[in-house]
Amino acid sequence: MAQNFAHGNYSHTQKKARNSGGGRTPVDRARRTLSQNFLVDGHAVELMIKAAAPEGLVLEPGSGEGVLTFALAEAGAQVVTYEVDPRLAGRLASRTRDDSRITVVRGDFTAARAPREPFAVVGNIPYAITSKIVDWCLRAPALTSATLLTQREYARKRTGDYGRWSLVTVETWPWFHWRLGDTVGREAFRPVPSVDSAILRIERRPEPLVSGRRSYQELVELGFGGVGGSVRASLKTRYDGVDAALQAAGVARDAVVGHVHPDQWVTLWGRLCR
Repeated sequence: MAQNFAHGNYSHTQKKARNSGGGRTPVDRARRTLSQNFLVDGHAVELMIKAAAPEGLVLEPGSGEGVLTFALAEAGAQVVTYEVDPRLAGRLASRTRDDSRITVVRGDFTAARAPREPFAVVGNIPYAITSKIVDWCLRAPALTSATLLTQREYARKRTGDYGRWSLVTVETWPWFHWRLGDTVGREAFRPVPSVDSAILRIERRPEPLVSGRRSYQELVELGFGGVGGSVRASLKTRYDGVDAALQAAGVARDAVVGHVHPDQWVTLWGRLCR
């Protein structure tokens, strides 16, 4: 079954070809315009399915040629897949016309209304709008998890693999656990992109780690504000008892914000905001 929605961009970006001359077919031009890089490696698909452990309702941003779509359905998921390329969407809709496990939506995943029932997101997503898709997932109240094949650098940054933590991760940590999964080399895609990918797993926690969303986020945003060059200097502009809170959290007095683990922020919130 296929539906029509607004178009967006769903596949991995790639470097522009040095030669922009002729010789390209309409399909080649469409792939270039939509930055399409399809997942073609069976082992990479297996890694995605293992990480996602799909069941129930699964939304897939960017079905492409349907390799991951069929794997999700075979694993037991009820798949609603979004594809912006009308040619690809039409082809997949035709192939799945009699398959009750798969619904093909022609259009922009990020423009879709999130289901009210529990659901997961699994997809090989475009580098160019990775943050937009992640933000959509984090805002969806019924989302249980997101398993996303992203640029490896992005996945490492969001999961603290560089030894530093980003604002997005810290700010959402009480509600979501971020985990870096397997690396998927660039050779697993066609056309081949310029960088490797990795599996990013975002899981909603059964219970939040803090009881005050606004007070926690205000604390974190102040810390990331950069006043004075350290977490201590930033927090002392508004809170009392900062030194004792830092000691309880195991945070050095001169620590810069990116080096503070999300769990330490939870402890700081417990000492300064409760």
